[in-house]
Amino acid sequence: MKSKAKVVVVGGGVVGVSALYHLAKKGWSDVVLIERKELTSGSTWHAAGLLPLFNMSYSVGQLHKYAVDLYKKLEEETGQNVGFSVVSNIRLASTKDRMDEYHQYAGVAQTIGVDVKFLTPDQVKEIWPLCRTEDLLGAIQHPEDGYIQPADLTQAMATGARNLGAEIYRNTAVVGMKQTKDGWIVETDKGAIECEHVISCSGNFARQTGKMVGLDIPVIPVEHQYIVTEPHPDIVKRKKDGLPEMGVLRDSDSRWYMREEAGGLILGPYEDGAPACYVDGPSKDSEYELFQEDLDRLAPHIEGAIHRVPAFGEVGVKKVYNGAICYTPDGNPIVGPAWGLKNFWINEGHSFGITAAGGAGWQLAEWIIDGEPTIDMLGVEPRRFGDYATKSYLKEKNEEAYNHVFKVHYPDEEREAARELRTSPCYDRMKALGAVFGQKFGWERPNFFAIDGMEQKDDWSFRRSKWFKAIEQECKNVKENVGLLDMTAFAKCRIKGPGAEEFLDYLVANKLPKKIGRIGLCHALNTKGGVHSEFTIMKEADGSYYLVSAGANQRLDHDWIQKWMPTDGSVQFENLTNSMGVLVVSGPKARELMKRVSRDDFSNENFKWLSAKNIDVGNAPVNAMRVNFVGELGWELHHPIEYQNHIFDRLMEAGKDLGLKPYGIRAMNSLRLEKSYKLVGTELSIEYSPYESGLDRFVHPNKGNFIGLDALNKWREKGFSNQLVTLEVHNIEDADVLGNNPIYDNEKVIGRATGGDFGFRLGKSIALGMVKPEIATPGQKLKIDILGKMYDCTILEESPYDPENNLLRA
Repeated sequence: MKSKAKVVVVGGGVVGVSALYHLAKKGWSDVVLIERKELTSGSTWHAAGLLPLFNMSYSVGQLHKYAVDLYKKLEEETGQNVGFSVVSNIRLASTKDRMDEYHQYAGVAQTIGVDVKFLTPDQVKEIWPLCRTEDLLGAIQHPEDGYIQPADLTQAMATGARNLGAEIYRNTAVVGMKQTKDGWIVETDKGAIECEHVISCSGNFARQTGKMVGLDIPVIPVEHQYIVTEPHPDIVKRKKDGLPEMGVLRDSDSRWYMREEAGGLILGPYEDGAPACYVDGPSKDSEYELFQEDLDRLAPHIEGAIHRVPAFGEVGVKKVYNGAICYTPDGNPIVGPAWGLKNFWINEGHSFGITAAGGAGWQLAEWIIDGEPTIDMLGVEPRRFGDYATKSYLKEKNEEAYNHVFKVHYPDEEREAARELRTSPCYDRMKALGAVFGQKFGWERPNFFAIDGMEQKDDWSFRRSKWFKAIEQECKNVKENVGLLDMTAFAKCRIKGPGAEEFLDYLVANKLPKKIGRIGLCHALNTKGGVHSEFTIMKEADGSYYLVSAGANQRLDHDWIQKWMPTDGSVQFENLTNSMGVLVVSGPKARELMKRVSRDDFSNENFKWLSAKNIDVGNAPVNAMRVNFVGELGWELHHPIEYQNHIFDRLMEAGKDLGLKPYGIRAMNSLRLEKSYKLVGTELSIEYSPYESGLDRFVHPNKGNFIGLDALNKWREKGFSNQLVTLEVHNIEDADVLGNNPIYDNEKVIGRATGGDFGFRLGKSIALGMVKPEIATPGQKLKIDILGKMYDCTILEESPYDPENNLLRA
């Protein structure tokens, strides 16, 4: 066994072998994989081998597309048959909401180049004659989809990796890992290997692997069962007659998949009550392990399968598989760098591991060798979860993620398991005022406030739902009076020390605020010049800065800061997220409200836009920052969290006759779109340069060096492929842009929407989108797809609401 390597991959399932293969394919031949037993002896061996391209995530969709394309070429490259049956995949729809989901997904697919066909019930019957179709609305089909033999696929990639110089050590257990100055020492029961990088691909053992390096990896497997039947005469006859295989059938509303297998059928339901397993990890001897089947749990889905495919009820059961499949709280895998560790990479939590393995290995190789991924990986980022994701939380959320696999994935869905976990002090007060909460990074945040006659509960849809009127009232009140928004979930930190200014100046593309009390909007680019993070930076004192960023990106942003910080002690990082609360007051009467609750001077002359002052609200100390994300006069009130209820009560009491009312995140989204304000993960992405995202005034290439500057300059010389525009969508009826909607010019896709909503101050349906630069001119007429229907749209000038910012500066 080698004693040194560039990379050690831990785990020999399809995910680990793909990572090894892609590293070798990209030119790093000095890489090794360590597997405790035999290749594929974990979850890979009992996987059904399906390759579903369907995924509502832009990130995951691209990983799946790459993998399916790759698997078709592997036999030619390696000489090994991977057993890829390109039989297509059909997803049935029995409800209008399901068809809306398919139309929204088809938009995502169109923007990443995945072929999706819509089928009528009669067309389904032609392809799947054993399927009952009279109660269907329709279906979608992926012609390039199908299934593969997982063991054959893994062995083919192993052969490909070995042919390129990689080595695989089977029956070798990792017993420990130690970080060194230059990398890692991976200790095994057959010796130690020094390496620069470690990739954890250990599947069911993910939590044990993480424990070796002090990580609580948010993965726990869930039991998944599938049934293999005896042959059916009709299927046997079809094969004998030379008819094509009927393809993979998914009855989403009955929550199961089905495909042919050796003349019979495989049925795989995603049922309620499937338990998490290996909560404390498998035993060290675990290999090719299955659990006792529980057919009672599957009974409703078996009945649904017999209804849809009567032939399924006409054959006996040959075998029931019940094995572990890894899950994360949102069902998407975690692929990328670990937090707090250098050169430790996570490739875990793959509930659709056969499909995602190829894409995950591809992007990890890009990330490790070139320093950055080539596609936006936010949807699978390991740092999208925080330390709130305890073992108990994971058990609840992962079981929920499993039973939601086939449920409709609404854009405004808020799942119920493990809720009311992180709450700001004013949570109960807001609830009493009608708040309907959502969750972000474990925090409860008001999505909206129920109005008179409305039940205090959410209503999910791809279209305008019951909360549309509530959002309208909130937006109009912010425009006419004053609104109160809880943004305690913001990520907050302090960067201080003699080297703080120099470090932050290198971290971000904008100039830092020079005067104490001044505020700047600053963007941290990655090394390839894309936008990684957005920070509001306030200079508190010489050598001390207060940074605020998106709550959902707390671990991502704070880990990014700490990984770039100098190691000489000249800069200190202090996480303030849990100790500081934030309440936002915004609207034309915000100044009058602040005058009533504070002794300080809030006049425009004394308290300018983009400045901050330490004030009192009632008797509580507050750092008031004159900024907001909705484009009205207003202040963010940052305060030690223990004073929040005192501040909240003083504001609500003083604002009674000013029309002060609370508002939520959904109203904020509507308001920010009217100002063309951008969000990280939608309009701001590593796939786009800051210039493409319209951040020109926040980038100062002549200020001195900063992360990504060289790459950004080269990108600019080469030319840009995209330009962010604001669109008005015309003749809308009951559905606005949700994001990832394809944008057309002369029936050709020339871009995609990044987000959208109805703008109540403008009275227009607004979308932001990336289009080709040559057509990004105000007045340009285009078309956009919303839930399968084409709408006219027009490019507007940026910030169509108050373009001169007169209200912000009032």
